[in-house]
Amino acid sequence: MALKVLVGCKRVIDYAVKIRIKPDKLGVVTEGVKHSMNPFDEIAVEEAVRLKERKLAKEIIVVTCGPPQAAETIRTALAMGADRGIHVEIPLDQMDTFQPIHVSKVLAKLAEQEKVDIVMLGKLAIDDDSNQTAQMTASLLNWPQGVFASKIDKTDAGLEIIREVDGGLETIRTTLPAVLSADLRLNEPRYATLPNIMKAKKKKVVKMKPADLGVDMAPRIQVVSVEDPPVREAGQTVSDVDDLVAKLKDKGFSSA
Repeated sequence: MALKVLVGCKRVIDYAVKIRIKPDKLGVVTEGVKHSMNPFDEIAVEEAVRLKERKLAKEIIVVTCGPPQAAETIRTALAMGADRGIHVEIPLDQMDTFQPIHVSKVLAKLAEQEKVDIVMLGKLAIDDDSNQTAQMTASLLNWPQGVFASKIDKTDAGLEIIREVDGGLETIRTTLPAVLSADLRLNEPRYATLPNIMKAKKKKVVKMKPADLGVDMAPRIQVVSVEDPPVREAGQTVSDVDDLVAKLKDKGFSSA
């Protein structure tokens, strides 16, 4: 049976951009800053496309939640090989309070409406590092989950997933439908070629709002403060062990 795959893609500040904190310390500056698709979501799109190339998937639907500029993220995914897109429009001034629980509810509703077999996501977004969306989506749908996947294989009963854990690798088997999240070593995403970029412009993208899916946009958490990490102090050289011990004592790290 060929599978129907829903892939979530997020528009984030490009990984090469130096992040700047807003003067009010309630977020980061996004205006006039280069954005791109979240790298882990690129891996998720690539894996879905590979499933289709292996004749295991019949259709790939890519969804993004964000302002009008997020349409570029959908077009990138379509150029990589997705079949159609869904743009859940979030006003730019509401993006700071649009949280993983909201994304999970959107994905769960779309998964039910589209009758998909797999929801495929990146393991986390590099802007907020939440690592929550896949897990909450699986909970809302009451589907099995295979997160931090580094290899995915189709079996007669469902899927076999090798996932990265602290102690090494863990192999699990799940039934379908299921929610998966892609880890860094799952694959290396392809570059979208110019012909495919042109073809992507003709692929269908549906626009909707969270209210169309019955999703409440009220924030569940409040950002109190966003700050730059502390600047590391310069290292010091020591002449010998006695000098090292003396400096450790001065810093309060040693009582010997």
